[in-house]
Formats: sequence, structure tokens, C-alpha cells
Amino acid sequence: MERIETTIIRNLIHNEDFSRKVIPFIEPSYFENRSEKIIFEEISSFIVKYGSAVTIEALNIEVENRSDVTDDEVKEIREINQYLNDSPVDQQWLLDVTEKWCRDRAIYLALMESIQLADGKDDKKGRDAIPSILSDALAVSFDNNIGHDYLLNYEDRYDFYHKKEEKIEFDLDYFNKITKGGLPNKTLNIALAGTGVGKSLFMCHHASSVLLQGRHVLYITMEMAEEKIAERIDANLLDVSIQNLNDLPKNTFEKKVVSLAQKTQGQLIIKEYPTASAHAGHFKTLLNELALKKSFRPDIIFIDYLNICASSRYRAGSNVNSYSYIKAIAEELRGLAVETNVPIVSATQTTRSGFASSDVDLTDTSESFGLPATADLMFALISTEELEGLNQLMVKQLKNRYNDPTIFKRFVIGVDRAKMRLYDCEQKAQEDILDNGQEEEYNKDEKVSKKSFAQFKF
Repeated sequence: MERIETTIIRNLIHNEDFSRKVIPFIEPSYFENRSEKIIFEEISSFIVKYGSAVTIEALNIEVENRSDVTDDEVKEIREINQYLNDSPVDQQWLLDVTEKWCRDRAIYLALMESIQLADGKDDKKGRDAIPSILSDALAVSFDNNIGHDYLLNYEDRYDFYHKKEEKIEFDLDYFNKITKGGLPNKTLNIALAGTGVGKSLFMCHHASSVLLQGRHVLYITMEMAEEKIAERIDANLLDVSIQNLNDLPKNTFEKKVVSLAQKTQGQLIIKEYPTASAHAGHFKTLLNELALKKSFRPDIIFIDYLNICASSRYRAGSNVNSYSYIKAIAEELRGLAVETNVPIVSATQTTRSGFASSDVDLTDTSESFGLPATADLMFALISTEELEGLNQLMVKQLKNRYNDPTIFKRFVIGVDRAKMRLYDCEQKAQEDILDNGQEEEYNKDEKVSKKSFAQFKF
């Protein structure tokens, strides 16, 4: 009975269409037999270099020209090659069995590597890399999409234009308006605020609202303990002021949590890392572990907060300026959002001058102006004595890839700090703040009167 490896190699030589489809996905390490591995390397190299299928004669010559092949191996390869005559098979069957062989070999090699890691025999990788290695092996598949052909793929493009994009909605009206319905996947969204203004409050509130939508939420904290984040979310979802949570009887607390669980199919996982110790690589490993151990895949990720993450590119304490370091963190987190196909929400601090300002700008971003360049949405949370007296926060758009940032450039939201909640203000509260002369695009049937707000610069 012929081995699948022999069938694959024969068709790599005689079936050019097959070879072009599968070569990008076959690794030389998949072949156990060294002679077959050498044959595959030469076939692949010839096709890439010359753009056509290799012949048996050319293959034998290329093998003989290799300096790492012994005379016995050359003889063995010649013997293999003489039996590689053309033998047509069903194309789809061939693709299916080749894909299964690639996946099986990838999983086997991943298991072998994982055993080595578990035994501590790899100096470069630790045991925390095992979930990622296994996940990558399980994901092996043939994907022949290598780009969008503008003229041939017009139907795909048309469908894309008319497809409703999946978004994570806010429970705050004006945030939905400025984002055209919520946060899309594969995006990085940043709240800019001074210390104590409400960065964590905003993220805890939004995490709570997403959980109530029946979605899965991952909240990563490096500033506060897991229990402190959970306490804020308890205050929000259980409708109890944060000061009174300690006085709540256990049976009452349990009833509220059970009642909440009946209202949503979502899950909320809170994970704490020491400050400045974790980077996007650690978060990816966490996601793999959650998927393997709890079958949990988040719909949105909150990271509290960006400036105290580590970078996977730069070592801690290395001689790198803050601009490059923070920009690297932002790029790595946005890459994680793209790879996991979810929106990521994080925050950053204002500079010292921005902390006291009632009109925060992009230049007030602390440590690195490279962060706004990477973010898809960036907005400032502003608090003044007057706004505090009204239990309000002002939101100012700084960057917006989803909509025109001059539409509702500034607006106010209500804040209940005792219950860690945000809420929509009455329309009258917005009228003196929204930019003069701008019309709302989110809802064309509803037009809002806008007046200038004299105390703010435009």
C-alpha cells in the first residue's frame, strides 16, 4: 500500500495546480523520512525559483548538487524518484487527504515539542508556550486566499459593502452615535484621563453593560487587584453603592448574583497581572488557556491600563525612549485585537498640564504621541469642579476612525461614582456643548440643535 507521503510527492511533481495550492502550507518537518524531506525541499525551491513544476531529471540533478546529502542518500532518492510516475487522482480528494496529513503531522510534532518543554529541555521556551503551540497546530488548514482581485472579486466587495458589521454596542447613546453603533472587532480604543477622573470606572461600566448583552468579557488589570475590579462591577450590576457592599448579608448578595446570572448568557473573567510585568504575548497565552480550560473566548477585552503593560519587543529596563516603548505596546495590543478578532478597550494618563486642563488635546497624551497614531478611537474624559457638582463627565473626541470626529466632538455623560455607573444625560445638558452647525449623521431623521460652548476652544 502506497504511503500518503509518496502520493503527495508524486503529485507535487506531476500536478502543478495541486503543488501551487499546497506547498505554502506544507512544512519540511512534516516528512519523517529525510530523503522525502530533501525531495520536498527541492521541489518547493524549484517551483518558487523557476515558476514551473520540476522534472524527475532536474530533481535528481538538484539533489546531487546539495552539499549536505551523502552518496547513500542520493542513491535512495534516485530509487524513490524512479517510482514517481504520473498517476491521476481526484483533485478534491487529494487536497482533503493532504490537508488532514498536514494537520496530523503538525499536532504530532506539537505534542513532541510540548513534552520537551514540560521536561524543561528547551532553553528558549517555557511551559507557558505549550497552549499556544498546540493551538497553532490545531489551526492548520489550507487557505488559498492570497489577496483580493479587484476586477474578479467585485461580488465579494459588493457583499462586504452591504454586510452589517458586527459591533459591541454601548449603553450610552452618544458613544453609539460617534462610533456608528458600537466598537467593531480588530480595533484598539483608548480613554484618556487624569488620575481619579474615571478611566477604570468607564471600563468597569462598559464591561458590565457588555456582560448584560450576553457577551463574554475578559478584563485584564495591572493597576488594581482582581477583587477590587470585581467590587466595582458588583456595585454597578447589583445596584448597591460600593460603600455598602461590605454591609450586604451573604444571602442577599447571593440572591442578587443568582438573579444577575439568569439575565445573561455571558461570562466575565477578571485576570490580574503585576504592574508592568505582562505584555501581548502573555495575554495571548491567557486566551489560549481560557479556551482550552474553560472553553471561554471573549467578545471584548479590557486592559487596565496600557501604560503599565510591558512590551514583547523591548526588555524591561532596556535603553529605549518612552515614545518608542508606549507606541510598541499600543501596536502589540492592536495586533492582538486583529489576531483574536475582538475590540480591545484600554486607557492612558494625561500629562501634568492635561490633568488640570478643561480642554484636553492629543498632545496631552502622556509618555508617547505614538499611542494616538495607533488607536482607532481615542477620547478624553474631562472633569471640572462645575461638572463634578452636576455629577457629569465631559467626553471629547480626539481621534475617530469610525465616524467624523467633528460630529458631537464634545458631549456630557452622567456619573454615579457610588455605584460605578455612567448614564445618558438629558438632551438639555448637551445643547450648550455640541459643536455649532454640525448635524448628526447617526440618525438622519433626527436633527439636534447645536450651539457653541464659549468656555471651550475649537
